[in-house]
Amino acid sequence: MTRYGNIVSTGRYLPEREVTNDELRQRFDPIVPEFVNKMEESSGITSRWWAPDDWATSDVALPAARQALERAGRKPEDVDLIILGTDSPDYVTPATSVVLQHKLGARNAGTFDVGCACASFPTGLAVGAGMVATNPGLKVVLVVGVYLMHKLAHPNDPLIFFYGDGAGAAVLEPRETPGFVSSASQAGGEYHRHWGIYSGGTFEPATEQSVKAGRTTVKMLERYPPEINHEGWPRLTRRVAKEGGFAVSDIDLIIFTQVRKPSIELVMADLGIPMEKTHTVMEKWGYTGSACIPMALDDATSKGKVHPGDLVMFIGSGVGYNQAGAAFRMP
Repeated sequence: MTRYGNIVSTGRYLPEREVTNDELRQRFDPIVPEFVNKMEESSGITSRWWAPDDWATSDVALPAARQALERAGRKPEDVDLIILGTDSPDYVTPATSVVLQHKLGARNAGTFDVGCACASFPTGLAVGAGMVATNPGLKVVLVVGVYLMHKLAHPNDPLIFFYGDGAGAAVLEPRETPGFVSSASQAGGEYHRHWGIYSGGTFEPATEQSVKAGRTTVKMLERYPPEINHEGWPRLTRRVAKEGGFAVSDIDLIIFTQVRKPSIELVMADLGIPMEKTHTVMEKWGYTGSACIPMALDDATSKGKVHPGDLVMFIGSGVGYNQAGAAFRMP
């Protein structure tokens, strides 16, 4: 039979500690006056949630993974493959997906990480669906996006404004009908020095000097041109639609990386899609990076915005830069 990867359930986890913009104003107004006000106005973010200081990224991923499996009626030992996307991993190596596999008790699962930052979840969905389609041995695939970047930022860096912790997950299972429709990706490696963690890998192994200089924390060295998303997202959306043989107007719901609400409004206008056909969560949860798309999908589902048969598209954009899109027909 023809096998299509279908999203049969979702889950999410949001930590308990809320960090409001008012709290950040107290911290940063003496250093950078009006910074928080300006970022709130330009992004739409009013709050974010942080995990406990002794948690690792795998700890944040675990509750979302459990919830997605419970909703699918599956046990951890039913999972055949775990695909985890993050750019705030537990370790440089081994993969965070391996740690999650152990903590989840998914003893029969293989694992791998996807490392294209905030484009990781659409990438993971597309790769997982492709593997389901071609491998009869894969029956339950768990795709997780997770973010704990605030822990890798210097506490006095005002850009900590953006970083919210969280995780989202989806269970893919084979069906004879789509499911997965199409995907596409694009990149611009010339921007790899704009935003990242630049000491701790092979380019510059961590040293006492690099730690003291703050190079083992996440930094923005140069601002991204806004057209990367404002032009890149519509171009990618149209590519995914062309690959899937459908019109952009056929999309029932489209979810973008949740970093700036005004960017989403601009792109939706470019595409000619009403704002009612997207969903945003950055206002209340902050920028949750690799986790924001699955968290937004789960939130939209819980609010009744996702219906059986809906054509849903995911457009992710991450540092590097990487951009990835995937379209699914919901079962």
